[in-house]
Amino acid sequence: MKPKLTLVGAGPGDPELISLKGMRALNMADVVLYDALAHPDLLDHCKKNAVKVFVGKRAGMHSYQQEQINQLIVDYALSGNHVVRLKGGDPFIFGRGREEIEYAEALGIETDAIPGISSINLPGYYGISLTHRGINESFWVITSVTSKGTLSEDVKLAAKTNATVVLLMGLKKLNEIVSVFREAGKDELPVAVISKGSLPEGSVLIGKVNDVAHKVKESRLQAPALIVLGEVVGPGSEFRKEARWLGAELLNTDG
Repeated sequence: MKPKLTLVGAGPGDPELISLKGMRALNMADVVLYDALAHPDLLDHCKKNAVKVFVGKRAGMHSYQQEQINQLIVDYALSGNHVVRLKGGDPFIFGRGREEIEYAEALGIETDAIPGISSINLPGYYGISLTHRGINESFWVITSVTSKGTLSEDVKLAAKTNATVVLLMGLKKLNEIVSVFREAGKDELPVAVISKGSLPEGSVLIGKVNDVAHKVKESRLQAPALIVLGEVVGPGSEFRKEARWLGAELLNTDG
């Protein structure tokens, strides 16, 4: 078989949030390299004889470095396999998908990509609209941690705007994040912290810039978490209280 790599977005947790095209790719794969954020039930769509390799990365715990994952892709593909790289969320939103595609293509491997539902869509899963007419005209999506391990400077820029701000991988930087927004005079700005994505144990905590860090500490909210700051978090609380049918526990700690 001609060597091939297909990047597949696994979605933000719930295994039913993968695309039909993604499921078909899994069904055709000879080898699947899957992430920690890809739900294990998705592997049920693979052929019985497919090779499945866990290459997950969590904060501070990497089973494989990115360079090793790149090499695994190439080694399996050049052995005449169709390799599916199953990545949580969408491969091209802070997922290093382009790096893996370029590495494979440089060695003559055919590539394809199937987008996934990104974690930036999770606010809607919990009834929070990232845009709302009359409230905001844009939203910023920012990774909380740079490659150097520091808080992104873009957070300071975003705090000066009226945009909704969505921060990925930000739980460990929450104290720094709220300090930036407090310095911008936004103590009362509503904040939502979404933990565990769209998994059954997922939850959303609602607070404000001036108290959300304390609420998160009290509730022992766990990573991975997505942080939403903006006035859009305020409206629609009644809808969020009725959002249990979505399959996620709702943790609303508004006083």
